[in-house]
Amino acid sequence: MSSTGVPKAHSTAAEGKGEGTPVTPPGGPVRALAGIRVVDFSSMIAGPYCTRWLSDLGADVIKVEPPEGDHMRHRPPLRDGHSAFFGHLNAGKRCMALDLKQDDARALAQRLVDGADVVVEAYRPGVMARLGLDAATLRAKHPRLVYCSISGFGQSTDWSDRPAYGPVVHAASGFDLALGSDPDGRPMSASMPLADMLTAMFAAMSIQTALLHRQATGEGTVIDVNLMDSVLNVMPYEFQSAQQPEQQPRPVYRPMQARDGWVLVTPINQRNFLNLCDALDHPEWRDEPDLATEAARFAHWGAFMDRIEAWTRQHGADECERILGAHGVPCARYRSLREVQQDAQFAQRDSFATVHDAAGAFLATRLPFAFGNVRPPTGPTAPAFGADTVGILRHELGLDDAQLDRILLSGAAIRHSHP
Repeated sequence: MSSTGVPKAHSTAAEGKGEGTPVTPPGGPVRALAGIRVVDFSSMIAGPYCTRWLSDLGADVIKVEPPEGDHMRHRPPLRDGHSAFFGHLNAGKRCMALDLKQDDARALAQRLVDGADVVVEAYRPGVMARLGLDAATLRAKHPRLVYCSISGFGQSTDWSDRPAYGPVVHAASGFDLALGSDPDGRPMSASMPLADMLTAMFAAMSIQTALLHRQATGEGTVIDVNLMDSVLNVMPYEFQSAQQPEQQPRPVYRPMQARDGWVLVTPINQRNFLNLCDALDHPEWRDEPDLATEAARFAHWGAFMDRIEAWTRQHGADECERILGAHGVPCARYRSLREVQQDAQFAQRDSFATVHDAAGAFLATRLPFAFGNVRPPTGPTAPAFGADTVGILRHELGLDDAQLDRILLSGAAIRHSHP
């Protein structure tokens, strides 16, 4: 008997469950993580996006939220009080709400993990240990468990106790300064939470690698992934340049004005340059000392960009894209995301999924790859707060009506109460 007075649930992860054998309906998507259960204690962005991708790949993800809910439930864009941002990060999951400050709730969480393959958490280092839900405690009982901790700076470093959100990591990692600065020397600042998105990707990759390791060895593992290391991993040029004597800065392809908008032109290699000379009807550039070689163009980069922009200013953005593209010169018109969502290219790629919540339907991006030309499907609904609490307690953990009533009355678990 557990401390909740309920018989212990059967473990489907450690006993008699497969290793996530892919389930592939004829003509359907590969569900590579089918049979894998993930208990997600994370909130905000990095952890939830990681586990949404695991769900897209077939995993059964149970999101465990505190009584106040994931903070992202209240973040815009909101529709009738429901966050499409939250829905984008959490589509396809089941959701239960537990007050982990209560003994009964912690006991329920431990039993939930008994039937799981993966735990993902993103609390500040040390919090899960205080709750008795840390990797050492859970894996002592369940050594096949893959336990992934997401943090700002790692679990056991001098910086581990620092509060960290994506923008803080952008500043602390050198990322913002690598973007450049304004004329007053003020560093640029990334407006999107790239550190969180990158960490989500590395966390998802590491979890799948750990599951392959478990399949080969029978043993789970502990994963420590953090925002700082994730950001550093996407700056290889800047990282190497920081170790070398001062050299010429890397050329930056700047936005160029067209008659009716902006374009980006990127003649990166010598072939692109030769094609550019043809497209702009300037064959003489091929022999000019300041342009003829890559090194010469880098040394006179600003003047080179000015010459191209003198041409783009005389043409519409679509025309620039068409002419340069036809000559093999990479070029793109600057588009808004609203334009992107309506472009036929992305319907052809099946890039977006329709997700529903209580406020209606919205589009979300799908994983950017396909198996056999079929994209992994995104779960069709975003979970309401506590929507699956009762079902999970009853069907996964085996609580009877009396036990269920007691747990709900105590506030250790919270059920969905909204229409």
